[in-house]
Amino acid sequence: MKIDLHIHSKDGSDGKWPLEDIFAEASRRGIEFMSITDHDAIHCQGKAAELARRYGIAYLPGVELNVNFSHPGYKEGKGVSLDFLGYGYDIHDQALGEKLLTIRAFREKRAKQILENLNREFQKKGRKPFTDRDMEKIEASVDGSFGRPHIADYMIQKGIVQDKREAFQKYLVKCDVPKLPLRLEEASALIRGAGGRLVIAHPNDPNGTSLVSLATSIAEQHTIIRDTMLPYLDGVECWHSRHSQHAIEAYRAFAKEEELIVTGGSDCHQQPVIMGSMEIPDYVAEQFHGMKD
Repeated sequence: MKIDLHIHSKDGSDGKWPLEDIFAEASRRGIEFMSITDHDAIHCQGKAAELARRYGIAYLPGVELNVNFSHPGYKEGKGVSLDFLGYGYDIHDQALGEKLLTIRAFREKRAKQILENLNREFQKKGRKPFTDRDMEKIEASVDGSFGRPHIADYMIQKGIVQDKREAFQKYLVKCDVPKLPLRLEEASALIRGAGGRLVIAHPNDPNGTSLVSLATSIAEQHTIIRDTMLPYLDGVECWHSRHSQHAIEAYRAFAKEEELIVTGGSDCHQQPVIMGSMEIPDYVAEQFHGMKD
């Protein structure tokens, strides 16, 4: 069985393809069990389930939540961003739906505040400020989740900076506005309250929002999870496109020891198209018996 439980769409967040194209390609690749896990968004889940039925693919409702997490033993207790995956929840759950709408609305408000801060910096340097038209152009480039990287891309396009590194170092760090914090406890309560399961996403991803930001040692990462996460956690994403084989095996053993479910997926954003590329064992699907569409 070919499985992929971590795919992003243009309809819901920062994927490059709409759902119709994703499911057509998933069918062509022989994917039999999948999940769309858009960032902080579940409004496309009904459409995804309908397309899955059309193509004869078993489907699991999914979502990826960005959580503000801290541990007193690391980074002086300062918060870092971690991603968690929610699976098998009721897509019509009111509390979950309303919270995600609030998060998305705040994200747009935050982006506008960042632009206002940027304009103050531009004024100091004698640069022309961003206008409402600039904001519209940035929004048009966003596939779902509006964040600082989209602003950085636009700054490169306008010739203000050479690359994203310069954009952040010179402007976006000092002009930042705090995100609306979502704590692990709340994320867990929302997903479990909607009948779902919460899974830590790509815990050893060296290039993403992962536990690597706190500890590069997998053994230390396991300690962090044991210390602070287990009461709120149902599983671990072991298979991921940026996990080494060592990380996969280490997290499989950890999940077995802690009696957690295991999941996996490509984290495909269609740039490139890597859905269905992970070798994920059939028993991953069996863990969700009764939760699949």
